[in-house]
Amino acid sequence: MPADDSVATGGENVVALSRPPIRRSTVVRSSRAHTFEVFVATIGRWWPLRPFSAGEDRVRDVVFERQVGGRVYEVWDDGRTVDWGAVRVFEPPRRFVMSWRMTPAETEVELRFTALSPALTRVEVEHRGWAALAEADLGKDCALPGGYAGGAYREGWRIILDRFAAAVPELRPNLDGPEPTPLTS
Repeated sequence: MPADDSVATGGENVVALSRPPIRRSTVVRSSRAHTFEVFVATIGRWWPLRPFSAGEDRVRDVVFERQVGGRVYEVWDDGRTVDWGAVRVFEPPRRFVMSWRMTPAETEVELRFTALSPALTRVEVEHRGWAALAEADLGKDCALPGGYAGGAYREGWRIILDRFAAAVPELRPNLDGPEPTPLTS
């Protein structure tokens, strides 16, 4: 087999297209249940809307409908909504899977929450389904320059998870209302 991932076929070389999933993770100083709850209940508070949203400064909130078939969407200051995707699997506090419509073709994102100790949780993201993108879309800029081919989505998920990990200790979901409340010492 040639070293460049091409396959020899009757005198021709056909390049095998490999579009592996993007995998990133972080460790959060928080219980698994709290970490999961902060992710879905307060996403509009910690998610870096600039540049990782359609509306950026116009976004008033991000809503995660906590059920299979539920929407994940941003709400703009004029009331308009922009879908990020739909919940395909919802298994609190272990994981969720959602379609991702913020790419040129729909992909899929899975978040897994693994307890490492009572107050330490690994959060892993797997963004997959890149075969759905046309070849021309792989290098197109997204929120960051370079697209999938240039590592922009990988870097984007690093930034998002870093922002999330920093926010978890500061946020407590308010299950009685839409606004999360800061933790107090």
